[in-house]
Amino acid sequence: MSKVLIIGCGGVASVAIQKCCRNDAVFTEICIASRTVSKCDALKAKIEQEGKSKTIITTAQLDADDKDAVLALIRAYQPVAVLNLALPYQDLTIMQACLEAGVHYIDTANYEPENIDEPIWRANYEKRCKELGFTAYFDYSYQWAFHEQFEKAGLTALLGSGFDPGVTSVFTAYARKHYFDEIHYIDILDCNGGDHGYPFATNFNPEINLREVSANGSYWENGHWVETEPMEIKRVYNFPEVGEKDMYLLHHEEIESLAKNIPNVKRIRFFMTFGQSYLTHMKCLENVGMLSTTPIEFQGTEIVPIQFLKALLPDPASLGPRTVGKTNIGCIFTGIKDGKEKNIYIYNVCDHQECYRELGSQAISYTTGVPAMIGAALVANGTWRNAGARTIEEFDPDPFMEMLNEYGLPWVVDENPQIVP
Repeated sequence: MSKVLIIGCGGVASVAIQKCCRNDAVFTEICIASRTVSKCDALKAKIEQEGKSKTIITTAQLDADDKDAVLALIRAYQPVAVLNLALPYQDLTIMQACLEAGVHYIDTANYEPENIDEPIWRANYEKRCKELGFTAYFDYSYQWAFHEQFEKAGLTALLGSGFDPGVTSVFTAYARKHYFDEIHYIDILDCNGGDHGYPFATNFNPEINLREVSANGSYWENGHWVETEPMEIKRVYNFPEVGEKDMYLLHHEEIESLAKNIPNVKRIRFFMTFGQSYLTHMKCLENVGMLSTTPIEFQGTEIVPIQFLKALLPDPASLGPRTVGKTNIGCIFTGIKDGKEKNIYIYNVCDHQECYRELGSQAISYTTGVPAMIGAALVANGTWRNAGARTIEEFDPDPFMEMLNEYGLPWVVDENPQIVP
């Protein structure tokens, strides 16, 4: 029996909240808080009208950029944990509020700054680039800096409980526990075989998505980072239940944590599929400056180009009714078991239209929202309690893997997979 505060009410949050209410033995009470409280009220009314949950739902208006406001809401509501489904820009504010209030913290993606030109952040970023060797705007250093404070307070901060990061890291912990003595190579493959019918749209927050995809790629090999040009490394892979797709190497946050937490790993790569139309549109927008985060003045008003573009693009939460096809996300592992080399592929296939029929969501939000609920449930009910700021592969994977099957993301283990060259 737990009371949990959930911050955010977008596409991912909608899935996570509905799944929390279907797990009402754990989530006896939830408060949904967002800058736009009408979204929270509408979702509350939808769930209550269905009449399938005993969860008591309240709502609140909240500016998650305001640490004092977050702290005041936590103290007023008194949850056991806070599930952060707001923007990655707000991770540090919410973490600080949780620390001061003495409650556990869960999120789905690591911190990145909204303004990458802010001088103090920029100086730290450039220092990190030189020391670590990758130039992504997002990394775990800012959240790992909270580790000792959370540990001293006896609080768990569970970082990255989405799908990737999240389930991919749980797959890694599960493979390590049950299939390998040592894991040497990890390839994380994220395939969206869905079609929404628009010339160009993103399946999650456009601002975050486009910043990630247009950045340099990088991978971990032999103890250091190897950086690549954007979309420089391409592979073709035949995904089960989806088919053959082009995929490209990107930098992704779970590479950083897995490199730290998986002993003897030699290489970790992350690939994501993209169609040529998406890449052409994105390159054109980048070339004309629409992906810039630097404010410009337009007719006497200051605007940020990528935020203006976000306003023009379809809302990812609206894609559910028109998206068809499937996703396939998983990990291919190569390592040693009983002195012999072994390969396995653990993956999940998710159908966009099945997700929409169940929760009114497309599969991208579904595959992130379900693991967010699971991570929050395991922290809230005490199954996962390890004080500090920790990524998800540091916990016992078995209860998480069981709940994936129970709550709509069944997984497959292929012991004879196609290997990525």
